[in-house]
Amino acid sequence: MRLTLVCFFVLTTFLIACSLKESSISPALPYIPPPLSKLEQWKKNRLSKQIQTYFNETLLRYPGAFNGGILVAKGGHVLYENYQGFKDLPQKKDPLDESASLHIASTSKTFTAIAILQLIQDNKLSLTDKIESFFKGWPYPGITIRDLLNHRSGLPNYVYFMEPAVTNFTKEAVTNTDVINYIIQNKPPRHAAPNTHFEYCNTNYLLLASVLEKVTGLSYPTYLQKAIFNFLGMKNSFVFQPADSNRATLSYDYAGRSWPFDHLDLTYGDKNIYSTPRDLLKWDQALYTQQLVGDSLLKAAFTPYSFERPGQNNYGLGFRLKLLRNGKKVVYHFGRWHGNNAAFARLTDEKVTIIILGNKFNRQIYSTATRLYGLFGPYNNEFLGEDE
Repeated sequence: MRLTLVCFFVLTTFLIACSLKESSISPALPYIPPPLSKLEQWKKNRLSKQIQTYFNETLLRYPGAFNGGILVAKGGHVLYENYQGFKDLPQKKDPLDESASLHIASTSKTFTAIAILQLIQDNKLSLTDKIESFFKGWPYPGITIRDLLNHRSGLPNYVYFMEPAVTNFTKEAVTNTDVINYIIQNKPPRHAAPNTHFEYCNTNYLLLASVLEKVTGLSYPTYLQKAIFNFLGMKNSFVFQPADSNRATLSYDYAGRSWPFDHLDLTYGDKNIYSTPRDLLKWDQALYTQQLVGDSLLKAAFTPYSFERPGQNNYGLGFRLKLLRNGKKVVYHFGRWHGNNAAFARLTDEKVTIIILGNKFNRQIYSTATRLYGLFGPYNNEFLGEDE
């Protein structure tokens, strides 16, 4: 009898713990995709032909220069989709297709930001929470969740101070925990006081992923898989972990040589999400609804926060912004990691989505994306730049 009671107690405790972890995942209701916007067939056909001509004359002009996937949509309607090259580029084996998961580099930050905003919406976190409350011994007081989200923390970039020559680490690959422990123990000089100016920094989003883990009791990969990827039906998206080596598409340099994994390929939050153009279209469409986070938090994500320097470039909470003088706004995030280049751009006035993912290094991906904006509205009357 006593053994039965003990077993019952252990089982009950386990189920409660599982239930509490599941309750950390938001949202709870089934996802309903937004309806397709009205788009006359003749206009769709015309735009599709114009886009095809544009890519044939730019990114696809030289055979073999681009290796990856392209998708352009308007109001949820796919206007153009194309896949070029191979997963195994040196051997020209395994052609890339719509299911090939490619590293989206810093575009991953958009997912980290929305996940953090979900916790804020659920009152599990606040934009004004201080980072020192999450990490014992944290040496830089006064940095808030908001400062991390909008890159106003003043922290140095771990990509540089975690170089093996600097740290003398013997591990083959460092983790988020390794980076945080190194900061606590070695106190690399910060670049500025919190909330004094904008400085793009990968450390911010690594910390956000680790804060999420502290708050939810779930790993960052698990939370994103359940709360976002599974919820939206993003079947070919995941946060890379060693077990994913067989389904993660490798990357290559501009000459087509394999780019090896290195000591920073297990850190996440700032990068390390793999996805596809079709999955990123689902992500884009979900951001037009209030099913991930509510309207006020979405507006906060797409609001500029840095005005020390005049100009059109700004940053919201996880999203880059182009603020044109004519009132137009581009919500986007580009990225680069190893041989991977990612462009994810949203022209929200026109409900246009431009997605280009490449796994053979090609800087032209960014300019090709930005110059396409002008097909849909008055965007190209100002220099748009090519932020990665």
